[in-house]
Amino acid sequence: MTLMNTYPPQPVTFVRGLGSELWDVDGKRYLDFLCGLAVTGLGHSHPVVAEAIAEQARTLQHVSNLYGTTIGPEVAATLDRLVGTEPGKVFFANSGAEANECAIKLARKWGGRGKYAVVSAFGSFHGRTLVTLHATGQPAKHEPFQPLPEGFRHVGWNDLDELERAIDPTVAAVLLEPVQGEGGVQPATPEFFQGVRRICDERGVLFIVDEVQTGLGRTGEWFGFQHFGVAPDVITMAKALGNGMPIGACWARADVADAFEPGDHATTFGGQPLAASAARAVLAVMEAEDVPARARKAGERVTQALEDVDGIAAVRGLGLLIAAELADGLDAKVVATAALDAGLVVNAVTPTALRLAPSLLISEDEIDEGVAILRKVLE
Repeated sequence: MTLMNTYPPQPVTFVRGLGSELWDVDGKRYLDFLCGLAVTGLGHSHPVVAEAIAEQARTLQHVSNLYGTTIGPEVAATLDRLVGTEPGKVFFANSGAEANECAIKLARKWGGRGKYAVVSAFGSFHGRTLVTLHATGQPAKHEPFQPLPEGFRHVGWNDLDELERAIDPTVAAVLLEPVQGEGGVQPATPEFFQGVRRICDERGVLFIVDEVQTGLGRTGEWFGFQHFGVAPDVITMAKALGNGMPIGACWARADVADAFEPGDHATTFGGQPLAASAARAVLAVMEAEDVPARARKAGERVTQALEDVDGIAAVRGLGLLIAAELADGLDAKVVATAALDAGLVVNAVTPTALRLAPSLLISEDEIDEGVAILRKVLE
């Protein structure tokens, strides 16, 4: 084995995917209820996206950001429209962590000397780079890499009073997810997000919303913050944007984005034509299919079905980002392994909960099949 030991032993090797189905090296079929961690929102090998990538590969693959291309600005304009607040500007990256790095650097540049700190929540996940790791509110993940970059502090999830106390004149931004994905699929309350918006306005602090896992239809709205009636200053996204092609984006309100000047931030591959062509096709299909509405409807069906399964104590989430909390005594890793053996891909998002993030185009029959497999496993 020549790969670094950064993941546990992989239990299965997939070689092909189509829609919500996967096949391994032995030809065994699986139903995918995880979508590469909420990435393949249109399912595997979507023909429109595949054709866009193939055509772009035959046309122009890369020129760097020293030169213009036609596709990136189109994708940026679409994202700006879907955000639906006041006009903004977009920086393209290659991943969610890089989109969050951009947001944090932008907040520091906007804040100016002495206004640099970022407040985020315990239980959050914002990436694996040194900066985004410290923004991530999981201290156990910090310890092997200390000392981490300074300027980060964490408060209790949905605890508005603690967050308000954490903001002093050194704070440039608050960084939150609408639903803590890796933290166990824990939605924010509307009151929390609305209170954060108010406090940020009062204190002159940016409100950054991490939509890497929740964005682009997953929660039943184009972006998770849209459930709460607030308008962020900065929004980060990735995962579903490329349906598997590596692309992320940082959107910022225009006046905030203008804090950056040429040379302040850059990336060799961000927004390059191959990835941007995938994103353009993904967004076109998403709009044509009205994926937020599909996620709401399918999410209700999944949730109602799971609530009737013995061994599941509670169901939480938004749209098609769902956690099934298991009954006492059940180990989520054991259940996820048994489900994989039975042909269903889910994962243990906490020791006691399974995460389900199926394709936004999943059919009712596929939902019923997946729940039936899980029911049988739990029995």
